[in-house]
Amino acid sequence: MSHGKLRADKNCLNCGHFVEEQYCPHCGQENTETRQPFHFLFTHFVEDFTHYDGQFWKTMKYLLFRPGKLTKEYIAGKRQQYVAPVKLYIFISFLAFFIPSLFPSDHSENQIKKQDLLITSKEEQQMAADSAATATIKDIEARGYLTPEQSEKISRQIKRDTLSADEEFFEIDKRGAYKIAGTTNIKQYDSLMTKEQSRVLKFARPFAKKYFELTEQGLNKKQIQAKFLETFVHMIPKALFIYLPLFAFFLWLFHNKKKWWYFDHGIFTLHYFSFLLISILILRILDQLNQSIDFSIINILFGFANTIITIYSIIYFFFAHHRVYESRKRITVLTGISLFIVNAFGIFILLMGLVAISFLMIH
Repeated sequence: MSHGKLRADKNCLNCGHFVEEQYCPHCGQENTETRQPFHFLFTHFVEDFTHYDGQFWKTMKYLLFRPGKLTKEYIAGKRQQYVAPVKLYIFISFLAFFIPSLFPSDHSENQIKKQDLLITSKEEQQMAADSAATATIKDIEARGYLTPEQSEKISRQIKRDTLSADEEFFEIDKRGAYKIAGTTNIKQYDSLMTKEQSRVLKFARPFAKKYFELTEQGLNKKQIQAKFLETFVHMIPKALFIYLPLFAFFLWLFHNKKKWWYFDHGIFTLHYFSFLLISILILRILDQLNQSIDFSIINILFGFANTIITIYSIIYFFFAHHRVYESRKRITVLTGISLFIVNAFGIFILLMGLVAISFLMIH
């Protein structure tokens, strides 16, 4: 497949050797003109990634619908007719980053506005009850039946009874913003941290500082939650890339070291994670379409599709593992479950770090 017009001169521009036909027999460079029409840039890019000769589409067919087939073919040495694992992963990662960036942002903003407007009657009733109780206590205090200290203690107890364990630390003020440990800005927080000498407060300080910065920008808690979720989703492909060598290492631990090299597990991991990225991308596209279409039957179909894709993404590993490592079904299931437990713990640790980084990176 030629990427451009061939040169009349038969001397290779790269190494100087004689080029009898299209490619230099010495270095392999194609003997094409150095200057090409503008459309050549676009077509060259598309050809390199989709391979009109069928390489890309065959790779995608095996990757999506034949779990483990692509890995087994590559390890067996049949590599010319498929996209290389690293190149495939990089391209799919590019799509996973690029396509979601094209989605309109007004859906999330509209959702936030709806959530802000839809304050439940239960919350309103609870706020009214708290206000009435506090007013009653203040009235009793004014008549001399309670000291100010007793009045304050009873008011705090009433408020505490209506809060969950999390809300005791993250109280909500009248504006709908969180008061972290009773503080509303970083100066108050630092003062409390110095006074209490609490390790929890010291550990949480970067997050408290970030939250107060966001509230000073005029963002309410629902807007902050939406921005956090958006940042977190964008970080998932990066997290998967970081976890790649660790996932391959766990595969190496659970298999015969003489029969299977770390390289083999690396190829399996690249293909499996490429599939996961595609699944995540499809789920995000379906979610975007679901938000755009307000029709119950269509929404139910989208929900059903999401469920099917999620289940398929889970069982995909077991089918791929059975095909590549040629183990018995029981061994595949036991190994798969063991790897799932180990990786679940590893991914949990990674996600905790990802959550922290995602929150600190909100802007």
